[in-house]
Amino acid sequence: MKKWLWFCAGLACVLPTHARELDLQKRVYVAQQVVGQAPEIDGRLSDDAWQRAAWSGEFTQRSPNDGAKPSQETAFKILYDARHLYVAIRAFDAEPERIERRLTRRDRIDGDWVGVQLDSYLDRRTAFSFAVSAAGVKRDAAISNDGEGGDSNWDPVWFVEVQVDSEGWTAEMKIPFSQLRYAHRTEQVWGLQVERSLFRKGERSLWQYIPRNAGGWVSYFGELRGIKAIAAFRRVELLPYVVGDVQKFPPEPGNPFATGQRNRFAVGGDLKVGVTSDLTLDATVNPDFGQVEADPSVVNLTAFETFYEEKRPFFIEGQNILSYRVSAGDSPFGNDQLFYSRRIGRAPQAYPSLRSGEFADVPNNTSILTAVKLTGKTRTGLSVGLLDAVTARERAEIDLDGQRRFETVEPLTNYFVGRLQKDYNSGNTSIGGILTATHRKLSETHLNFLNRAAYSGGFDFRHQWQDKTYYVDLRTAFSHIRGSERALLRAQTSSRRYFQRPDADYVRVDSSRTSMSGHGGFFSFGRGGNHNLRANFGVMWRSPGLELNDLGFLRQADRVLQWVWLSYRWTQPFSVFRSLRVNFNQWSGWNFGRENVFKGGNINGGGEFKNYWRFWLGINRGAAGLSTTDLRGGPALKQPGSWSHFFNLSSDNRKAIQFGFGGFNNWADEGGSRTHNVRFWLRFRPHDALQLRVNPFYTFNLQDLQYVSTKEHAGEPRYLFGRLNQKTLGITIRLDYSLTPDLSIQYYGQPFLSAGSYRAIKRITQPRAARYQDRFHVFTPEEISFNEASGVYEIDEDGNGEVDYTLSNPNFNFRQFRSNLVLRWEYRPGSTLFLVWTQERTGYDNAGDFSFGRDFDSLFTTDATNVFLVKVNRWFSL
Repeated sequence: MKKWLWFCAGLACVLPTHARELDLQKRVYVAQQVVGQAPEIDGRLSDDAWQRAAWSGEFTQRSPNDGAKPSQETAFKILYDARHLYVAIRAFDAEPERIERRLTRRDRIDGDWVGVQLDSYLDRRTAFSFAVSAAGVKRDAAISNDGEGGDSNWDPVWFVEVQVDSEGWTAEMKIPFSQLRYAHRTEQVWGLQVERSLFRKGERSLWQYIPRNAGGWVSYFGELRGIKAIAAFRRVELLPYVVGDVQKFPPEPGNPFATGQRNRFAVGGDLKVGVTSDLTLDATVNPDFGQVEADPSVVNLTAFETFYEEKRPFFIEGQNILSYRVSAGDSPFGNDQLFYSRRIGRAPQAYPSLRSGEFADVPNNTSILTAVKLTGKTRTGLSVGLLDAVTARERAEIDLDGQRRFETVEPLTNYFVGRLQKDYNSGNTSIGGILTATHRKLSETHLNFLNRAAYSGGFDFRHQWQDKTYYVDLRTAFSHIRGSERALLRAQTSSRRYFQRPDADYVRVDSSRTSMSGHGGFFSFGRGGNHNLRANFGVMWRSPGLELNDLGFLRQADRVLQWVWLSYRWTQPFSVFRSLRVNFNQWSGWNFGRENVFKGGNINGGGEFKNYWRFWLGINRGAAGLSTTDLRGGPALKQPGSWSHFFNLSSDNRKAIQFGFGGFNNWADEGGSRTHNVRFWLRFRPHDALQLRVNPFYTFNLQDLQYVSTKEHAGEPRYLFGRLNQKTLGITIRLDYSLTPDLSIQYYGQPFLSAGSYRAIKRITQPRAARYQDRFHVFTPEEISFNEASGVYEIDEDGNGEVDYTLSNPNFNFRQFRSNLVLRWEYRPGSTLFLVWTQERTGYDNAGDFSFGRDFDSLFTTDATNVFLVKVNRWFSL
């Protein structure tokens, strides 16, 4: 393996000498000022104002034939006045009847489209994108990190209309300067890109040609000149809302809080203020996210927390500036970050202590009293991101025969995030840092299991050279938490670190501790463009004391990871391929005790055929390793190596019916453990305004060593495992119906069934034994029996006829159905009406055997919780 690594490193060092630097002529367009009446935005381009502006065209293909002439010509004009930028785009088409006009909701454009991107900061790293489909559907996004990142949830207020005629189709845009960010200068010079997608040919063409293997995107834009003496708008926007909902749920006899119905009415709002032309202040008071889609169902049998994507608009917009990941790539540590916005407004972390006969009404989420953020980028290249949020002290209301009391389940908490990043050297070098702080007002002793204060921070550095061909990337993280001895004991013994492991002599539990600090980060270097070969070499680390989960997300501390990634891509069509890519990965990991805990590698690749079908597949090899978490605080357990592979194949996405299938398979070297997954997807578009997507999936999971519980016997811990046979079936259904570009109906539903049965109950005896069978002892029928009356396993280790300890039945049948039906109407620019119906059904028992018919019937006979919501907001520009 070491020889192979040296070979890979040498290959990556030698081949770059043959890389060609991009010698692209930078194109320039000079905008003209409107004289007289401004253009009427109707898509027709017939206004007198347009006659003063010059056309610019001569686009170049980017895909599939990189650098070739497009099959259809495209041209554009740009005008401006004191308050707006006007863009006219003519998409010529010799077959206008074949223009694909698919009606979708905003930001999900499909079919033919055109767009303009503006680097108004001229920092060569960020841009604002405005695109429209031939059906008139908008898509806008804030682009960051030279095209590597983007925020499609940025929804500025702008205007566009389209028209189809005998020459093709046209788009006419009006973009208020107040929606952009730029420096106050006598004459503006902005980066400019105009692009077009010709759907039926899968063709994308650009005004400023940028090859597919270039090392960036925004940094290669052309220039927009000629805009003079425009004001730096300090916009003020107000978005108040009112919401009312009715919740219907199964009544519980005797429970005064479960009467079967709950009504709610709330008001709140958002405020957006342009502090300067390039910095924006956003504030929200009592935000409501009732229209947000539900999270997918999961059954988590690991020791780790499930990561969920952020879906709330206030936190999504501008998240690229506040983002600070401390990982690279898509490893198991890929979600580690210092700011995980779902910590704000999370479910209460405590549950009230109830006496016999008591009922409790516990809030589902913590209320966000107010949140404020300042984001933007100055003319000097300084990115600024500041956020402060206050969440309420949440109390559970408890009833005993009409007598009420309250118990706090989440304290009043303040969250702060500060992020700065400065660009140098035309955006080729960036230096930045972040600081986060969490403060809780812990006035009640039963909440002392929470940290009173938590801080994290980091420093990042990135440098690119030789026309962005090579780069180095460094990102560090530091953390410090404070709290009671109880809180720190909880942190030390959590699944993220397990300081109590008896075979870990480099860490220890200190029950008197009231603070803890740690560090982490990653360093990588590689080549990122201007050649078909790309490479990355790096190392990532997490010290045992690192803790980010008060405001960030950390899967596991006490790790060092080394990796090598090589990729070769063919960007020009050849043979049967439109494009092709092959990757090689190698990795190895250690804990801070210098033990190698895992290592492996894979080869994967895929691309697109000339018939527009796409595929991806790969094979992985994981060597035998040590798990420091499987025994939930016990010693490390040696786990066998495994082989796995994955595959995906999908049909032509231009067709009205698109389908595909994929899956993965994994086989352990010893013990018979294996996992098989298969999934299928179908997208059916019977009409340009209607789309149905159905994604069924099925997983069979057989794990010979699945943790069940830890028991004490004769003063020693007993780590109990079982042979898990788990089957999971689910179907994700999405329906999108767009009546107009501003009026749409979306449906999301997911029935989810999972059943697991445990056999061959065993206890771990020699967790590091060389032979697999010597690591555990399977209980014999004389040692274990199931008590039907009490529903527990009774274990008699020494066979003396007396029960030494019991084990609850670990079998499970989990059934869940979650759905959202949302009508969204943007009844005027920036103002929206939502009508929402949300339903959830959840059932659970411990039968353990999977039966689709029985479980599916039980799912839809389970009592449902329904929420009917109406929300209206109104946009004001002051």
